[in-house]
Amino acid sequence: METTGHGSPIEQNWCSGSPTEDSHVDCDSKTSNAGDQAAAQVNLDNAGEKPYMCGKCGYRATLKSTLSQHMRTHTGEKPYKCDQCSYSSAQQSSLNLHLSKHSGEKPYICGECGYRTAMRSNLSQHMRTHTGVKPYKCDRCDYSAAHKTTFNQHLAKHTGQKPYMCGECGYRTASRSHLSRHISIHTGEKPYKCDLCDYSAAQKSDLVVHLSKHTGEKPYICGECGYRTTQKVTLSRHMRAHTSEKTYKCDQCSYSTASKSILTQHMKIHTEAP
Repeated sequence: METTGHGSPIEQNWCSGSPTEDSHVDCDSKTSNAGDQAAAQVNLDNAGEKPYMCGKCGYRATLKSTLSQHMRTHTGEKPYKCDQCSYSSAQQSSLNLHLSKHSGEKPYICGECGYRTAMRSNLSQHMRTHTGVKPYKCDRCDYSAAHKTTFNQHLAKHTGQKPYMCGECGYRTASRSHLSRHISIHTGEKPYKCDLCDYSAAQKSDLVVHLSKHTGEKPYICGECGYRTTQKVTLSRHMRAHTSEKTYKCDQCSYSTASKSILTQHMKIHTEAP
């Protein structure tokens, strides 16, 4: 099935977005039953097919609404406006998260460590740092992930698909969040503001690290020794001390280490004059 340049599906063996063979809907009939078409769409979704395709980059989606959201990465459209400041967003969920900065409300609390957030989905993701649950399984290898965004990035290694593209320089990525971070290079925008001081950041992760200086919060915990940190990546580095995984290898000798910074220090032995 092909689409127009605007991402709208062109009917090709389809009727109102549902397959004629599976739904048994008469595509020539102007009075086909809407309920049958809806049921056919559910069957289509369950089958894992993605009939809606972006004419710009080939991204495919199961739902028309998902494709519409994706198209905003190309058009730059941000229809969701904050009524308290100049912030606007391409997605309703992003606006909801932004609004919590004005209200300060964080009703969702972790019973393990006291972490608070404005969104239930964020709390669910956070809880996996305690439980170790990784519900997203790759059907092509044994990889699993705690977060859907991380899982989607992994899938791109198999498919090579990079649906998110920068309109300024053509940079492509498998992750919407990576594109947002990249675009800030062009705009210089720092939309993430600290409400306790005048600090601002281009990336949410940088703001989270900064906020920990005010709150002292360290939500990522090592199950082996109780070590706590503000960043997931720091916890991952720490865990290598327990697993003895030494992923950073010197290309000039047999030395290896679990820490990139330690490898950098080691490399000075080879590069610096005696």
